[in-house]
Amino acid sequence: MNTNPKQDMPKHFNASDIEQMPERFRANFINSLSGFKSGNLIGTRSPKSKAGETGIDNLAVVSSVFHVGAHPPLLGMIMRPHSVPRDTLQNIKDTGEYTINHICASIIEMAHQTSARYDSELSEFEQIGLTPQRTEQVNAPYVLEAHIKLGMQVQDIQLLAINQTELVIGQVVEVIIEPRWVGNDGYVDIEGAESIAVSGLDSYHSTNRLARFGYAKTNEKLTNIAVRKL
Repeated sequence: MNTNPKQDMPKHFNASDIEQMPERFRANFINSLSGFKSGNLIGTRSPKSKAGETGIDNLAVVSSVFHVGAHPPLLGMIMRPHSVPRDTLQNIKDTGEYTINHICASIIEMAHQTSARYDSELSEFEQIGLTPQRTEQVNAPYVLEAHIKLGMQVQDIQLLAINQTELVIGQVVEVIIEPRWVGNDGYVDIEGAESIAVSGLDSYHSTNRLARFGYAKTNEKLTNIAVRKL
């Protein structure tokens, strides 16, 4: 039992406190504050060389994917500054397409390993043991082992002047998912598909649905609706 009540008192961190934190401590601290994020593997393929050599499949773990709009179906993704070689971002710029693959519980170790700095001539698929999957819709590789997969075409890339990160906005042009995870109202049961959540830079979590509410209206009690499958 904690016998020191002062240890339970909230601490206030001001801007100066944050600025003076050690670099790695600050990175972990700030990256954790935004809460749970989706965990995804981004699949890309480098363009063919002038010599006619085939491109190289690339795979990178990303936790910055977010909804932009439903019609057209758009997703955004923040990519780190291009101050050092970023194969994923460069491939996206060069080819205009990529895939988003939900990380599921069975592949979290392999997914995290993609954050290692492999040489650009090496495919992360081969290095970590995941399987590339191809379709006619996009040339970028999907992750065969993923349960929910999205094919994306670039619509816009913006450099954010405030910190030199780059915002990639893509349109969903293909979805690969088992029908049992799609509700009769279109709701995708990502928990049933074992999609995981990420906190901070390196912590992976399973989820437990607490409720799914119906459309909120004034002067009406919220209804807790069931997840019905097709």
